[in-house]
Amino acid sequence: MKSLRPLRSLRPARAAALVSPVFLTCALVGLSAGPADAAPPPPGRAPAAAPAGWTVQDLGTLGGSTSRATALDAATVVGDSGTAGDDTHAFAYDRGSGRLTDLGSLGGTYSTAVAVHGRYVAGDSTTAGDAATHGFVRDLRGHTMTDIGTLGGATSTVAAFDGRTVVGSASTAGDAATHAFAYSLRTRAMTDLGSLAGPGGTSQAVGITGGRYVVGNSSVPGQPAAATHGFVHDLVTGTTTDIGTNGGTYSRITAVSGRTVVGTYGAPVNGGGARPCGFAYDVGTGVWTDLGNGVFVPLSVSGRHVVGWDGEAGWAYDLRTGTLSEVGSRGVTQPLAVRGNVAVGDQFAANSFAFTYRTDTADFTLLPSLGGLNSGAAAIDAQGAVAGEAATPPLDPYSSNGPSHAALWTPSTS
Repeated sequence: MKSLRPLRSLRPARAAALVSPVFLTCALVGLSAGPADAAPPPPGRAPAAAPAGWTVQDLGTLGGSTSRATALDAATVVGDSGTAGDDTHAFAYDRGSGRLTDLGSLGGTYSTAVAVHGRYVAGDSTTAGDAATHGFVRDLRGHTMTDIGTLGGATSTVAAFDGRTVVGSASTAGDAATHAFAYSLRTRAMTDLGSLAGPGGTSQAVGITGGRYVVGNSSVPGQPAAATHGFVHDLVTGTTTDIGTNGGTYSRITAVSGRTVVGTYGAPVNGGGARPCGFAYDVGTGVWTDLGNGVFVPLSVSGRHVVGWDGEAGWAYDLRTGTLSEVGSRGVTQPLAVRGNVAVGDQFAANSFAFTYRTDTADFTLLPSLGGLNSGAAAIDAQGAVAGEAATPPLDPYSSNGPSHAALWTPSTS
């Protein structure tokens, strides 16, 4: 059986270890610190009751003890849950009716949802006997699950879905390589996007924008596997653009919104070597913006707003004004997603709590759990609702948390 991923809140030490304790300065223009936020709750103590203007819902499980939400749109929350038979299945929660639906699998014991758009859910599932993992598309209206297949090899995994096209990575014939792909819901066909290093190279798609531009990362000829370059593939013309490295040693795309790609590149250091810095790249003009070393793990973007963290603090960068503001001033604050001017993520302060942060007002709000101590945010929709997971009441007086359940936090409309 594949176990559910634990709350991110229980792994602050692992997250912090991703970056060096010494942070060198990168080129930043016009940086300004944001107002200080409220202090996190003392270690071992949960936030107070739901902040004014917020409600939290327990979305339940599919018969098992735990569940988590991974994505949402205006009508549906998706994620995965333990089942009564000790499997893990993708689910869809109807926000109107409150109904939780088991989306099943491709014959294996594990499936998870990655994205939802209207009637379609995209995700990954193991096949019969858990022999391999394939991407899938589930039609919520037609109650059908489609195996999107591979590029001739054994596996495929989904990275993103825009309602018409699924992108991700899949193995080629004989599992000789892993390439980025685009799968069309209209044609039911998977397109191999190749790699910058030719048929034998490796590439992965990260996202899709404008219905035609697939972005991702690829190995390059004559370079080590870690020396990746970001790329933009135009599905209309079939052309792939290497975005380069801005004079550094590598570039790695993590997200895309509109015309803006964001990620990390290896900025050169005097005397050799490189330091990780955030960047933004305009798909239309090819212009780079160096975001510095305050935002590089992991970057997310929505319009003019970029969020990320440096291993110790979260940061929000405004592409229009060039200003950098701290997201929370105490503990390890990790933004994970941004929509419009609202970022969500987890704050590690001995324990972990989901939060929202407004980039325009610097308002920082800790969100409640479901009766236990910990909570974690994963996604936010256009109306500001947040999906993730939260601990239920502890099962004994010696514990702080009960099993984690998928949670939906909804802001007041007043």
